[in-house]
Amino acid sequence: MLEIRDIDVFYGDAQALHGVSLTVDEGELVTLLGANGAGKTTTLRAVAGVRPVTRGELRFDGAPLHTIPAHRRPGMGIALVPEGRDLWPQLTVRENLELGAYSRPARARRATTLAEVYARFPVLEKRSRQLAGSMSGGEQQMVAIGRALMSRPRLLMMDEPSLGLAPVVVTAMFAAIRQLHAAGLTILLVEQNLARALEVADRGYVIETGHVALTGTADALLTDPAVRTAYLGL
Repeated sequence: MLEIRDIDVFYGDAQALHGVSLTVDEGELVTLLGANGAGKTTTLRAVAGVRPVTRGELRFDGAPLHTIPAHRRPGMGIALVPEGRDLWPQLTVRENLELGAYSRPARARRATTLAEVYARFPVLEKRSRQLAGSMSGGEQQMVAIGRALMSRPRLLMMDEPSLGLAPVVVTAMFAAIRQLHAAGLTILLVEQNLARALEVADRGYVIETGHVALTGTADALLTDPAVRTAYLGL
């Protein structure tokens, strides 16, 4: 489904990604691992189109993606749940959700998708008229995921979905991720809780200072001595 071929990405004069290549097959849950500043978020932003690719190629369903502007990518089936959620805090929960369905195909099925999101996260229906900024961190994360689902994505990218959440909420969040994957959604996950990420993932890539340093199945990475020492503290 997604192919990233040897891409370079810069922030001004600072190079964030150096020839990064990876793939995500349809139906997979792939996780990106690495320290803060390694280039994981930049990779997601490049796929979403909010960071330009200087060199290399992105392909989605075999077609070039890097030439497609960011505002057209949700309509192709690509959605990003950004780090920190980035909600509109002065809008209601429902308004935030409905703004996720701005592409023409998503607008046509907005009512159906909204009902599906409410069925997955019942608290959002109960709080639909509440201002998003007044909700707890876990509830706001549900809104952010729901907003992405409103675009009816085929590829859902999630950037640090458990960041800043209480342990019990983290458990619920990963249960939701498992359910989305089990329902057939393809997911590319960046997550600070590496053990949790590898527990739900099919495969993973370790990114170090903008390079792919290691790749393998989730089980292989979870038992790899270098990964366990460097990232799991074991």
